[in-house]
Parts: sequence; C-alpha cells; structure tokens
Amino acid sequence: MSVPPWLESLLSSAFFSVCQTHGDAARGECNMYCLDCQGDAFCYYCRSSKHKDHQVIQIRRSSYHDVVRVSEIQKVLDISGVQTYVINSARVLFLNERPQPKSGKGVAHLCEICGRSLLDPLRFCSLGCKLVGVKRHGNASFTIDGRGEELREGTQQDIYPSTPSPPPSSARRRKGIPHRAPFGS
Repeated sequence: MSVPPWLESLLSSAFFSVCQTHGDAARGECNMYCLDCQGDAFCYYCRSSKHKDHQVIQIRRSSYHDVVRVSEIQKVLDISGVQTYVINSARVLFLNERPQPKSGKGVAHLCEICGRSLLDPLRFCSLGCKLVGVKRHGNASFTIDGRGEELREGTQQDIYPSTPSPPPSSARRRKGIPHRAPFGS
C-alpha cells in the first residue's frame, strides 16, 4: 500500500476560506496546497512569500465541490481508476466523495466505495474514495508508476480509456434556446 504522506492532509484541508494575512487582497482566498509543507491551505500571496520553491497545487471549485486539474495532480500521484470530468475546458477530478441520491436502474458503472454512478468503467469517483479503497483492499496504489493497480474481476478497464478530451473549438455554443420576454399590456 503506497499512499503519499501529504494525501490525507490534502483531502481533509478546508479550502476557499479567507486568508488571515491577505484577506483584503483580490486573490486572498485559500485555494493552494503545498505538497512539501503538508500544512493548511493558503492563498496566492502566501505562495509567493512562503512556498516559492515548493511543489504546490491549486484547488478549484465545481458546483461547491473541490477539484484539481488532472495536469497538475498526475505529475505527483497515480490517478488511474478515478473518474475525470471536463469542466470549463479543463480535465479535473474531485478530491472527495460527493453526496448523490440512490442511482437509478440501468447505471452500468458505480464507485466501489460510495456507489456513485460513473461515466466510464472505472473504480472510484474521487481521490478520497480511491484512498479508502487502497486502505481497505490494498489492491490499488498511488505510486506514480502505476504498479499495484489491479483490475477487479470482470472489469474491462484496459479496454475503455477515460473520457476523451473534447476537440478544441473556437466557436462558442449557446447554453440554450433564447426566449423573449412576454409583451406587457
């Protein structure tokens, strides 16, 4: 079982609070995490002054849940088996489990830990669920080379890659059909 020492601290950190030192600044919310120091979340200005030469990742928000860009986290952590999503043109994954009502009939892929429905035939919906799976079963790993990740019996994880990135597009699509306001009398 290979779990980086900073992972549990990252997953239990509270992000997006106002920085005690730089709270009045424009970028004073705590959305950074230092893998070297393994302390609390900090803001953009604290990074410049205290974590200049450290390995830092930025946490983002999606629908009130913390996410991290795949391009940042995959440099330091094996994220195989975790569902990724494209949000605002960036591939991300969720840090922790998200509550979800019971999945309906016809859902083909479920998170092994929380039962959340997945888009792809993967094992976990978040890094937090993968951590629980590694601790519980020991048949998954966070080592960067990916050794230790085993397939569940009956899965076809190697056949189906994670959701591919959409092709770059310069045209912006509308989010819906425009509706005019009713005429007043």
